[in-house]
Amino acid sequence: MSKIFLMCLITLCSLLKDREFAPTSVAIVGHSMGGLVARALLTLKNFKPGLINLLITQATPHVAPVMPLDKYLTDFYTAVNNHWILKAQDLRNLTTLSVAGGFRDYQVRSGLAFLPRLSQHDSALSVVSSAVPRAWASTDHLSIVWCKELILATIRAFFDLIDENTKQITEDPKKRMSVLHHHFVRHPAKTFEENPEAFTELTGAFMWIPVKASKWTYSVYNDSDGKYFTFPLASHRKSYSHVYCENSMLDTSSWIYGCMNSNSSTCLEATDLSWRAELLPTTKVVILKLQDYTSLSHIVIQVPPTVGNKYTLDCEFFKQDSRTVQLPVTHLFSFGLSSSKILLNSTGLLYNVRLQHFNRIYQAFKIYIESHCQSLKERKPSVYRLHVPWSHEDSIIVAKVPSFTEISAKLHIAQPQNDSRVPELNIYSSSDCQYEVILKTSVLQVLGQIIRFHAGSLPVYVVSNIFLAYGGQLSTLMSTGQCSDFPLELVRTAKPYKVEPLISIVVFLQGFNWFREIWESLSLPEVDAAVLSSQDAWFPLVSLILFLFGTGIAYWSGVFFSTSLRLFSSLWLTLIRPTVLQKDNKLITPRRLCGVLSLALVSWTTCGAFAVFIIYLQYLFKVIKLHVNVRAEQNMLNGDSDCSKETSQNSSIYTVKNQSSTDSTVKATQSLSNSTTIAEAVNSLKMHVTILNLFTWIVLLNLPSLIYWLKNLRYSVRLDPDPCRSTAIILVCILEILMNSSTSEVKSSKLLKIAAKVPLPLSVAMLAFGRMHLYKIVYSSLQHVEGGTPGSIYSIGCERIDKGCSFPTRRKMETSR
Repeated sequence: MSKIFLMCLITLCSLLKDREFAPTSVAIVGHSMGGLVARALLTLKNFKPGLINLLITQATPHVAPVMPLDKYLTDFYTAVNNHWILKAQDLRNLTTLSVAGGFRDYQVRSGLAFLPRLSQHDSALSVVSSAVPRAWASTDHLSIVWCKELILATIRAFFDLIDENTKQITEDPKKRMSVLHHHFVRHPAKTFEENPEAFTELTGAFMWIPVKASKWTYSVYNDSDGKYFTFPLASHRKSYSHVYCENSMLDTSSWIYGCMNSNSSTCLEATDLSWRAELLPTTKVVILKLQDYTSLSHIVIQVPPTVGNKYTLDCEFFKQDSRTVQLPVTHLFSFGLSSSKILLNSTGLLYNVRLQHFNRIYQAFKIYIESHCQSLKERKPSVYRLHVPWSHEDSIIVAKVPSFTEISAKLHIAQPQNDSRVPELNIYSSSDCQYEVILKTSVLQVLGQIIRFHAGSLPVYVVSNIFLAYGGQLSTLMSTGQCSDFPLELVRTAKPYKVEPLISIVVFLQGFNWFREIWESLSLPEVDAAVLSSQDAWFPLVSLILFLFGTGIAYWSGVFFSTSLRLFSSLWLTLIRPTVLQKDNKLITPRRLCGVLSLALVSWTTCGAFAVFIIYLQYLFKVIKLHVNVRAEQNMLNGDSDCSKETSQNSSIYTVKNQSSTDSTVKATQSLSNSTTIAEAVNSLKMHVTILNLFTWIVLLNLPSLIYWLKNLRYSVRLDPDPCRSTAIILVCILEILMNSSTSEVKSSKLLKIAAKVPLPLSVAMLAFGRMHLYKIVYSSLQHVEGGTPGSIYSIGCERIDKGCSFPTRRKMETSR
């Protein structure tokens, strides 16, 4: 794909080489995996890095794949990210912007869309759409492409990136980053200028009005005269540390200036402070630290003539400490029963509520803001912004005053280790209003964060629970000779304390160098929990919660699977009379061998997932057929039992003692034999349902390869590379044997004790190494069911269907009577 992309770029540039302003480089906008393919261009040997100078990605998972379903995908990510890390010095001329969709993007969480932070590579920018100026909204995975606000921000950025001389995107990487910051991070409500003038002349026959108050409000409507309001700073420097001003006119003109002339009431030349402003949904604001502007004598606010327009201006001087409030967040285990409250009862225009100890991705809170005003007059709406200082993932909410507003506080990425800043709730308030802020832990949001970050590993926990239940079935079969139902065995055996402590111990020991050296000498991969912990995306209780989720999913999937088999068998019994399976004591027959070879050929020449799907359907058909025969013979056995009782009663009435006694003995013996055979078949059926449930999840994990092969079938019959080819051949051989096996041989097998103990260590290994590599689930399953001899495969615990289900037909039983 990357090579095809490269050829397209080269062809595009060659077609435009005869133009007056022929491009020497291109800009790429990629959505989802298209952005990653664009990044992979730089890994090609013959690729010139100068061919791309700007890359914009939308909802692209840069860090890791959303679902690591095959080794080729994870290797691709490793190669791309390692290349960008190693070649960071060579990529300084490439400017990269990654835009994530926010919490509405359920397919790619925003944490995966943040580009790696490199000290050598300072030309990469990652933002969330909820923080993009003039957008301020979260998008789903598809709407991020056609969201008009984001489209306009991208188009405006492209216009500002054009060099007037070359008519191409500027070659200056600093200008490219400043343009992207202007449109995607902090918009000052002004048209972009690369080098704005240091000083501006304040011209016009405007009235100059001095303002000495520390708090000032001005409303204007349909005023034909312009005004300059001047605020002397000398009288405020000793009492205040900052000045805050807001303007409801959202045009892009300059409106606030700094004057260095302290001898007159007018200022003809001033510095434009409008570049320090920030655009919000209903206003533009500016916060100036007086200590940083010691050379200024006045702040000047310009009010241009207005015709038919109405807007307000507010300014106030304040001390930062008086407007900054510390609000400790509630503990995770408070479960929303306790809360942190704070009352903001001053008349200020700005408050900063610092959320202490809010730095982990598994934390989630509900923030309730209730505003009360002294009068009922119409007021401008309040703006609430949840600001995360270590990443551009702010969320902004506009609320009427008075009102009761609910805000969800969650993080896309955890706080870096070397960053001590804390998230803030900025309240741009209305004057003469009180605000009560209440913070509570949200249990549902916490679970949502866990699912958002770790839902991709749920199949590992589901399969691990199935393995534990399967091992319990083998143990029960070995001790009692009977196989229990899957849901009952799952409840009995699926215990987190059997699996999690060992993994936690290994993660703890990997913190020591001596253990890490021993671990690496054994060529064992790093435990996934340790990798996630280093990324601040893991904590101990996550595994317990996911294990419980996996148990629930495994339980209900087993119930659904058994119910579906029962419904299919009922339909079969209604439409078709069940047939008798012929006896076949041979494990390998020519017919089965041909079937295995045919599916192996299909796997090798087309798609491995397709062969697995075919053998799975064949297995499903045989299990349904077994279910039909068991139900039919159970119904027949119940009918024969009633008939035997009726015969015994009639023989006692008519006193035909000798003949009736003989018939009753024969039928009782035959009924006992049939009951034993049906019991063995029922045991086999329970075991087959468990194994089929296990391989259902394996088929689901291989389904993306099958879908991709079907979509590209018109281009190529053979999927290459195929991540399922080798495993498919093994699975075909194993399933062909499993579907023709029974529990009768298992009870006498010498390997049954070993097979009953294997599922537990495999479950531990699966949770240790499969959370970030789902394709390892298939490998673990193969390790459990793969054997070198038929005896080892028999030890799995499945009975040969054709031996355990060769029941006599109703016609034969009627003849024997």
